[in-house]
Amino acid sequence: MKQLPVTQETEKALFFHNYSRLPLAITHGEGCWLISEDGTRYLDMISGIGVNALGYGDKRLLQAITDQASRLIHASNLYLLKPQFDLASRLIAISGLSKVFFANSGTEAIEAAIKLSRKRAAMSGRNEKKEILSLTNCFHGRTYGAMSLTAKAKYTEGFDPLLPETGMIGFNDIADLEATISDKTAAVFIEPIQGEGGIHALSAAFIEKLTELRQKFDFLIVADEIQAGCGRTGKFFSYMHLGLKPDLVCLAKPLGGGLPLAAVIGNDMMADVFSYGNHGTTFGGNPVACAAGLAMIDAIYADGLMDNAINTGNAIQTALQQLASRHPQILDIRQFGLMIGITVDKEAKVYVDKALQKQVLINATSQNVIRLLPPLTIGKEEVQRCITVLDEILTEESR
Repeated sequence: MKQLPVTQETEKALFFHNYSRLPLAITHGEGCWLISEDGTRYLDMISGIGVNALGYGDKRLLQAITDQASRLIHASNLYLLKPQFDLASRLIAISGLSKVFFANSGTEAIEAAIKLSRKRAAMSGRNEKKEILSLTNCFHGRTYGAMSLTAKAKYTEGFDPLLPETGMIGFNDIADLEATISDKTAAVFIEPIQGEGGIHALSAAFIEKLTELRQKFDFLIVADEIQAGCGRTGKFFSYMHLGLKPDLVCLAKPLGGGLPLAAVIGNDMMADVFSYGNHGTTFGGNPVACAAGLAMIDAIYADGLMDNAINTGNAIQTALQQLASRHPQILDIRQFGLMIGITVDKEAKVYVDKALQKQVLINATSQNVIRLLPPLTIGKEEVQRCITVLDEILTEESR
């Protein structure tokens, strides 16, 4: 069979038009760097949109994948699979919660959490208690339930009707929170730190009021940790910074070490909500992905990567503040460990394209926000390279 060129033209011929891809054909990665077909090295400051927490080529991760694949790649959830047991027990120990359901992606975890929320409400006997709420400017995924909670026009246009009895609360708007929550509320889905929304954190006051209302109206708090989890903010879960105790936690992206894996973790109250056949997945909890996930978590703790997220993230924040003092195009900087948003004075894609020309990969989100989600392994030299390039492109744009 003739080998097709890996180009944007071929991509348009082969695939549905889901992704606006950069003109970059990647063949492999090393550490914090991606290498293209022509051998050019690119500093990856987005790490597969927060997936590659260990960067590329971690030997422990590769060994775990190889060892498990040599024994068993798939056997389905009809059987007891040790890698699932090992990873589930580790997640329960870290979170302090009680039960785990494994899926393949973040949006699948959200869908499972929606079903758990509705089923738990139904078990209470209150037929009116079906409302699932989320926060403005959020992102929870693109399948129907998750998209209904995201509810931005760019994601929902042309796909109506959405999931009924869903709604929005103003982000960090305590008055709107109090006005919207009621006896009909089954669950409130939150991102403690919004990723796609531009790296914005919930306030302690909002969380305090949300927790107070949970006591009054008996709804679930579901923490979406899909982008902010697995140590990226300096704690394993970002909600830990706020003292929050969620009822359900959704985790994905870096969890599988680069392989498709997600989890929903629930507290004691949720332990018996699902019964056999209520929900399931063919591939969720794949043994190779679970083995990779356990190796990834072990590496995060063994290498002190959460401390690195704090220390290196703070260093990036300081360097960005110095840039902002010289470049008025930077309007705001928001940094939580190695989850960083830089609001700029125009569409951030302009800077993404210019950085690509200088072999640094950054990302644009929420129109005018440069997003940085580097590997948790990033060091001083890579940080300096990124800052130097940002300085160069900001200087060029000011001329």
